[in-house]
Amino acid sequence: MPLVNFNKMLGNAQSRKQAVAAINFANIETLTALVAAAEEMESPIIIQVYHRLMSNKSMRGLAAAAIAMASEAKVEIALHLDHGANLDQIRMAVDMGFSSVMLDGSKLPFRENVALTAKAVEIAHDARLSIEGEIGRIAAASDDISTCDHEQAIEFAAETGVDALAAAVGSAHGFYKKEPSLDFEIMDRISKAIRVPLVLHGGTGIPEAQIKKAIAHGMAKVNIATEFQNLFLDETRTLLSRTEGFRPLDVFFDPITNTLKDYVKGRIELFRN
Repeated sequence: MPLVNFNKMLGNAQSRKQAVAAINFANIETLTALVAAAEEMESPIIIQVYHRLMSNKSMRGLAAAAIAMASEAKVEIALHLDHGANLDQIRMAVDMGFSSVMLDGSKLPFRENVALTAKAVEIAHDARLSIEGEIGRIAAASDDISTCDHEQAIEFAAETGVDALAAAVGSAHGFYKKEPSLDFEIMDRISKAIRVPLVLHGGTGIPEAQIKKAIAHGMAKVNIATEFQNLFLDETRTLLSRTEGFRPLDVFFDPITNTLKDYVKGRIELFRN
């Protein structure tokens, strides 16, 4: 079916106290694994690319491949720009056929973040895309992990008109140096004050019990990138060490793609139960 924006899928997940898996791909193999997993689980999925790829010459072709695979799938798929850095990237995503975007202005002062995100919302909504914004910086796991001001988060959602809100609640991107401790009180305060679905960034390495609790506290979209892409690298290294001579690339990558697919199926199962 054609790409969809994430509004309906997140709304349904939120009402059922579930979450949609939002996982970053970077090549055909990771993309194939995501779509195949969603189909086998009969589940909607958000396939997303990190904003750095928007400057990659292969991005337009990769987006076209994602759109083609989604058109043949029997489940709802949203193609999402993750951590869009500026309005030009939002416009590029619209031009490439994305169905969903994120504008990350979290490094800016609050008022500047609101103003920039509101402009991105206008661009996205004019093109019928859904859009996510971020409040309170969700840092890398190597940095100091912080939480947002829940009152500012509520104000941000109201003033920008975003369709989903990524709020800093104690998670971080990348591999954690120590087990994270999510702030469920802040999640509760925000989710009870706004109708906008919440987004949990930094899903790599968060204990399953905390993920389940976060979903129960309003997280309707859970992002994973590092763990999934690191699995691709690990499986590739292992298979290369066991491979002698020539092997056709499609044959070489098939078992890696299957391993990735099984991982995604496990995440989908976790997020909906």
